[in-house]
Amino acid sequence: MTRAETKERNRRALLDAAFQVVSRDGYRARLEEIAERAGLTTGAVYSLFGSKSGLVTALVTDHLRPHYQEIEQAVPAGADLLEAVEAFARYYRRSCDSPDALPAMSLQITLLDMALHDPELGSRIAESVLAQESHLIALFTGRAHKGGVVTSHQSQRLVTALRALFVGLGQGVVLGLARGADEQYFADTARALASSVTLVDRDADASAPCDAD
Repeated sequence: MTRAETKERNRRALLDAAFQVVSRDGYRARLEEIAERAGLTTGAVYSLFGSKSGLVTALVTDHLRPHYQEIEQAVPAGADLLEAVEAFARYYRRSCDSPDALPAMSLQITLLDMALHDPELGSRIAESVLAQESHLIALFTGRAHKGGVVTSHQSQRLVTALRALFVGLGQGVVLGLARGADEQYFADTARALASSVTLVDRDADASAPCDAD
């Protein structure tokens, strides 16, 4: 095994161990336990990630990256905005039934708890999430909608609203609080939001061509 392969293997082992420990313990997660689960030392954590915060930030990116890659594959390239939003909504609803749904929600809640206890780490987590969401913003930008095309600024505002909608609904599904919220419900709710929300921030972009009032 080459040095690069060994490094990647150790990195993967630490991320997998961190997912288990951080999901369970949150800000109380101990590097010693993470390293032990990975069959490594804490020195490997500092060598590969710089710090506990660096490891947690990398964990967020590692967790989200495949999620957004799957979204890009689920949304048709030639779809207009509402069709694209519906495809995204249906994908998100299906993900709520996956075996990873409960561990993923546990990680979401744990990361929020960590951010509240450590504002600096919270900022790094937010940056990691927003970096991945940039792919979703790009996915909606340029889509046809109401006789115009969606600008990057409008797409960013829409993605913020969709994140809030899907996180809330997704947690409701996993916890049994959103009975009847099937794929069609997710699709209808997301289309209604995209159709009705004011995508234009008039203070920042009063002349944008795609006003969804």
